[in-house]
Amino acid sequence: MADYDFDRVNVLLAEDSPFIRSLLVNSLKVLGVGNVYPVEHGGDAIHFLQRVKNEPMKVGVQQIDIVISNWDMSPIDGMMFLRWVRRHKDSPDRFVPFMLITSYTEPERIIQAREMGVSDMLAKPFTIKHIGEKLISIIERPRQFVHNAEFFGPDRRRQKFGPKGPERRMLTDKSEGVEIIRG
Repeated sequence: MADYDFDRVNVLLAEDSPFIRSLLVNSLKVLGVGNVYPVEHGGDAIHFLQRVKNEPMKVGVQQIDIVISNWDMSPIDGMMFLRWVRRHKDSPDRFVPFMLITSYTEPERIIQAREMGVSDMLAKPFTIKHIGEKLISIIERPRQFVHNAEFFGPDRRRQKFGPKGPERRMLTDKSEGVEIIRG
């Protein structure tokens, strides 16, 4: 991680626990992240993103490069915030990499987050090394976005296995409502 310069990266951090928020801000600063914008919950994060879109000079930032959000917050939790970022018409950047932090790592919850369009997840407890690895993964291995009637978000497949048999994801004249977007 010493080879990476995160100095120009802008991170929006939504975390309701003052202790964890401080821990994450300090961890990101130790990693060299240039700007961290901490907020208390998803509602504040939505408001911040709207201000970045409408008043970038007042906020002091042109865009957010990565969103990191706790899943379990009140009144607006990480999943509601993620849903707004990926699906709401007023979202300023539906393609922004979005990392959820959670201590609930049951397969059902991971599937739920993937279905909502999360880019990556960070399990509690975490270390600075884990945070750095996730940032590097988001930067080095961006995934194309998929948009269809049921889903919008990063391609959920991480492994690059070739298809068994002919490729079936090719767009044709008969493709209905399927769009592959490179983010």
